[in-house]
Formats: sequence, C-alpha cells, structure tokens
Amino acid sequence: MKLRLIFPLLLLSACTKLQPAGPKADQVLDGPLENLTPEQRLQFLRGDIAFNDEVFTRETGLGPLFVSTSCGSCHAGDGKGHPFTTLTRFGQTDVGGNQYLQSGGPQLQHRALQGFEPEQIPAGATFSRFMPPANTGLGLLDAVADSSILAMADPMDRDSDGISGEVSWISPKKYSQQRPGGISQNGKVIGRFGKKAAAYDLLHQTAVAYNEDIGITSVFEPISTYNGEEGDPEIASQTVLDVVFYLKTLKAPIQRNASTKDVVDGRALFISAKCGTCHRPELKTGYSPINALSQISFYPYTDLLLHDMGSTLNDGYTEGGAKTFEWRTPPLWGLGLSKNSQGGGYFLLHDGRAKSINEAILLHGGEATRSRNNYQALSEAERKKVLIFLESL
Repeated sequence: MKLRLIFPLLLLSACTKLQPAGPKADQVLDGPLENLTPEQRLQFLRGDIAFNDEVFTRETGLGPLFVSTSCGSCHAGDGKGHPFTTLTRFGQTDVGGNQYLQSGGPQLQHRALQGFEPEQIPAGATFSRFMPPANTGLGLLDAVADSSILAMADPMDRDSDGISGEVSWISPKKYSQQRPGGISQNGKVIGRFGKKAAAYDLLHQTAVAYNEDIGITSVFEPISTYNGEEGDPEIASQTVLDVVFYLKTLKAPIQRNASTKDVVDGRALFISAKCGTCHRPELKTGYSPINALSQISFYPYTDLLLHDMGSTLNDGYTEGGAKTFEWRTPPLWGLGLSKNSQGGGYFLLHDGRAKSINEAILLHGGEATRSRNNYQALSEAERKKVLIFLESL
C-alpha cells in the first residue's frame, strides 16, 4: 500500500522537475499590474482573451476593408510591431485637417474580403508608416495628470535649453470622458497616445483601432470604413471596455540588470547628454479610480509631449494639431525587449527605419540635435555603456 502511494508522488515530482521554467517577469511584457482586486483580475482576463485570442472573420464583422484580423496580431506578446504589421496613414499635411477623408483617410486599409477591392493611397496624398507600439504600462501613462503634462511643456523655450516640448491639443471624441482633473482649452483636450499624441485616452485608441484596423463598428465608432455609413455595432460595448481595462492594467516593463556598473554608468551618461530632457526618466500618476494606478511613481522615459524632430523624420504627414516634423516622445521602457516581437532584430522610430538603437539615436534632429551631438562626442566605450543601459530598459 505504501509503495502504491509513494510511486505516484515520485512520478509527479519527476514530471514537475522536467517541466521547463517559465520566463522571468523582466523578460516578458505581458502580465497584470500587482494589487488588482479579484474582480479586476477577471476583467483583465476577459480583455486579454478578446485582445489576444479573438480572430475576426467575415461572419463576426471583419472588414470588408481591414488591416489585420485581430488585435494581438500587431502586438505579439504586447510588444512592438514588425514592418509587416505597420499601419499607413495619409491625407493630412498641416494642422488644417485631413483632406482625404472621402478617399479612405486617414488610414489605409490595404486588405479586403473576397469580392472587395483594398484601398490605394490617393494620388497626391502624403503618407507615413506607423509601427505598432508596445502595449505595456499604458494605464500609468493614461493616469498622469493633465497638469503634470502642462508643467513639462515649454513651447517658447523659456529656459533656453533648446527643448520646446508642446502639448497636443485635440478635439475630443463624443464618447470621451474627462479624466480626473482633466484640463481643456478652447474646447480641446490633451492628447497623449499615438505617434502624434492624437488620441485622448485608451478608449479613444481602442475604439478607433477596432474600426480602422479591423473594420469593426461599435457604439463608440459606428461608421463603416467601407461605405461611410452608420451600422449596427459589430462588437459588444463591454468587450471594448474589457480590452481598454486590459490595456490599462498591463504591468510596466521591468528593467533588467539595473544595478550593474555598465547600466548605472550608461544611465548617468544618458542624463548628462541631455537625452532625459525629453525622455524623462520618472513620472507620477494622479488620482485613478483603479487603486493600482493611483499616485504611483514610474519610469517610462517620456514626457508625452510633441517635439520637432527635424527634416530627416519629417514625412510630410501629420495628425491632429501636430506639425509634420513633430512627434510625441516615445516611452523607452521595454526597448530592450523589442526584438522579441520583431523577429529577432530592431525596427525602431515611428516607421521602423532604424535597425539598431545607435541608428535611431543618430537619426534624431531638430530639438534633439544637441543631445545627439553630445552622444556622438562620447568615447566609443561610453557610447557602448549608453546602449547597454537602453538595452536594459
């Protein structure tokens, strides 16, 4: 009898030891914030399934014109996209608005269901390719108070440091709900998501992505991208809200090897080169109804502002009130894990043109010229330490 009991236990123990260990938390981008309630964890799980597992078909509302068939296909492991999953935007050359809305703008739907023709970029329209961003830590960025973003802005460069970050003032969506302590100006609100900071919050970002990327209408975005007509919702409002909650409560990327000498030295060199003026190391959230996001200090390396990045990164296309050469400072956290979702190599900057972190830095211009020059003036060993630091994020 004892042998019968012992043998299964030994077998179970042996099988457990043979199972491969899961990846460490600092090696992956997905996973929920700590301190969520049981109810919040359930909503996170529902959003996770809708985001990563649901693949749309003709029968479930796909298209007829679309870019992708699911959310997760553009954000593998909640990471950055690949050149095969980049989005093409067209039709706006200045702050006057998009001139090609009747021709499919602002997003090119280059795929179509059988029997339909995919879109083509209209003759004469300027365009830009946008690499899908990583998703993690978005709830923390969403919870930064508007007043904090305004405090970082310096459009007239009053401190004469050559950096004049500007707030992205955008027209709110009808369904936008003012965030706690939200600030408006002449009927416009502060955008903070997207390459040009043209999205107000994660509901705005998500509802538009369902509509323009997958061709799915909702109560939030009811207009078909195919015929411009309003139709019945093709996705439940609760599903959209679950995905928004999932994006809000994904954990922030965890830095690796933060205490090693090269990383510590590289961070100091990054700051001394004035790279941290735009890529601000630390931000703090304001009040959030999600307790796990409320009054939290975090380290995204962004200021959420628009900056002049020079002629090299000027695509002649823009969104909202941004100029064609202005881009929102992208968060750097998770940068070292980008290759995991990009096929083993880097595709950086807004369109993926840079194949290394070093190349991305050297393509900085405009307000970033001085920081780029400071980086170039470092010794080879010092530049290597800066890159090691950035790889650790």
